[in-house]
Amino acid sequence: MPFRVKFPLTLMVALAAVAGWFYMRAIGQTGPQWAITFLGPFMVVALWIFPEVAKK
Repeated sequence: MPFRVKFPLTLMVALAAVAGWFYMRAIGQTGPQWAITFLGPFMVVALWIFPEVAKK
């Protein structure tokens, strides 16, 4: 995936995780809030570490 696609996608995923964290905090859901705390950064790291599937 080209950098010009991967970087905006990374920003969108990070912003969605932050927004989800604040939303879960606002409605008082602590369990999903902790899940977002760990899954958000994991998704961003996984986006950069794991290679794109290549068609043969």
